[in-house]
Amino acid sequence: MTPLAVKYDVFQAIADPTRRHVLQLLASSDKPISLISENFSISRTAVVKHLKILEQAELVSAQKKGREKVYTLHAEKLKEIEDWLQYFDLFWDNKLAKLQSIFEDN
Repeated sequence: MTPLAVKYDVFQAIADPTRRHVLQLLASSDKPISLISENFSISRTAVVKHLKILEQAELVSAQKKGREKVYTLHAEKLKEIEDWLQYFDLFWDNKLAKLQSIFEDN
């Protein structure tokens, strides 16, 4: 029996500060793993594990160029987070409006 492949969602992928830093690095341009790894004090193998999680969440993709993989950010997947946060923006806007109304009535 083969183990089931773990599929990470966007929220799991960005939960780790290392992965968030990788996303920031890729925001400016596509980068090979060697350039990504230079920005961390962890092993290249550990960086690869983080990149695999980001790939499973469809936040990055890799393309083989020569002897190395080059990673590309897919920022449109972050829209899922923006949509989720938008609900809480509305929630807090409503709460703050009610609080302001209470102060203005007194």
